[in-house]
Amino acid sequence: MHSCACRAAWFGKRSVTMLSHNVFFWLKPDLTAEQRAEFVAALSALRDIPTLHTFLMGTPADVADRPVVDKSFDYSVTCLFENMEDHDTYQAHPLHVAFLEQGKTKWVRAQVYDMD
Repeated sequence: MHSCACRAAWFGKRSVTMLSHNVFFWLKPDLTAEQRAEFVAALSALRDIPTLHTFLMGTPADVADRPVVDKSFDYSVTCLFENMEDHDTYQAHPLHVAFLEQGKTKWVRAQVYDMD
């Protein structure tokens, strides 16, 4: 494990300063397969926002159950930005705004963890 300042993301042996925007979604249990697919497509489309440095999207990993592991969410994204300005531009981008408007009808909870 690397000991480093929180603002440093490790890529190989190189430390890079990034802002990490991590969002977890709990979808409504009564969504149809089509509605879930619409959510996934809209979430995936966020990767096209130009100010993103890195976009990771996934579902809970099939890791061993432990008291500290939370697999209760349905989807999550991790977005890396080079600076706060890029993050703020992403937040105001039409794709992101549209995702929030359409997506909020499909989730019961969204939780954001930002770190720099």
